[in-house]
Amino acid sequence: MNLPSPAVLAQLTDVHAHPTDSPIDPQAMQELQITVCAMSSRSSDQSLVRKLAQSYPHKVVPCFGYHPWFSHCICLRNNTTKNDHYRQLFSPSDSAEHLDAFNTLLSTLPVPIPLDDIISSLRQDLQSFPNAMLGEVGLDRAFRIPYNYDESPRKLSPFTVPLQHQLAILRAQIDLAIELGRNISLHSVKAAQPTMELFNDIQAQYGTGWHKISLDLHSCGFSPEMFKDVQRRYPNTFLSLSTVINGRSPNHLSLIQLCDPHRILVESDYNDINMCTSQTWEMVQTVAQVKGWTVETDWDEGQEPSEFGVVRRLKDNWLRFLHKL
Repeated sequence: MNLPSPAVLAQLTDVHAHPTDSPIDPQAMQELQITVCAMSSRSSDQSLVRKLAQSYPHKVVPCFGYHPWFSHCICLRNNTTKNDHYRQLFSPSDSAEHLDAFNTLLSTLPVPIPLDDIISSLRQDLQSFPNAMLGEVGLDRAFRIPYNYDESPRKLSPFTVPLQHQLAILRAQIDLAIELGRNISLHSVKAAQPTMELFNDIQAQYGTGWHKISLDLHSCGFSPEMFKDVQRRYPNTFLSLSTVINGRSPNHLSLIQLCDPHRILVESDYNDINMCTSQTWEMVQTVAQVKGWTVETDWDEGQEPSEFGVVRRLKDNWLRFLHKL
């Protein structure tokens, strides 16, 4: 892919990526010319994101949180045994096949961590970085628990995490984000209606406090009709899309078209820092094409608003997301 000049790339922010999911070459970080929002998702990678942000504070926005794919590893009550927690969560049937699957899965699962401990640790990480976001958090009604998450290809168990458990974990994290005034990167898969109901509940409880933070619907898979309703009802919501996820469906072009030009962002959603720039730039070009915006080949701080291209607009949107514009 032909990338623009370093001066143009320096204005870009990849608002959602997972660079710590793969080994990071220090040389790649030295050469990185965009800003990357590095997501965490489970207990083992919070420290990796923390270290990356400490090493490259001008290139990395740290994001701390617990993804719905790992929400089963969190228990809502203290002093719950491993067996009791997972048995209550997954409710295996009496069939021999189901019980065998549960016992096989149970042997691979960690001792669950109490939610109180998770929130305490999350609070510490967010407070340690004034620019940190909450992410990646959310809801997922399609994901089945793999017997070994790090195995490729993953062999999936028949078990899913009940939505009510996911909501309890998510809501505790969002409550903390609102308390600390931190923006959110949200995952929502096959859960558009529960996500909308959650937004309604949060808005009813917090009112203007909810609107003091921004929320990004990352790699959004909502229908155009549902997204239009979200955008109308919640002015603090933003949309970001990735080629690797949204490019599988032509729906993302409709979402770009519908999105308020002041509330669209771009992301890679990639787990290899070497690919974050090219993947983000590919989505920049898609946004420009759909919106009819020009693509900058060089950078001119003195441009009039009427001459702004896609990079200038996306930069301003990122600043708006941060409440700096």
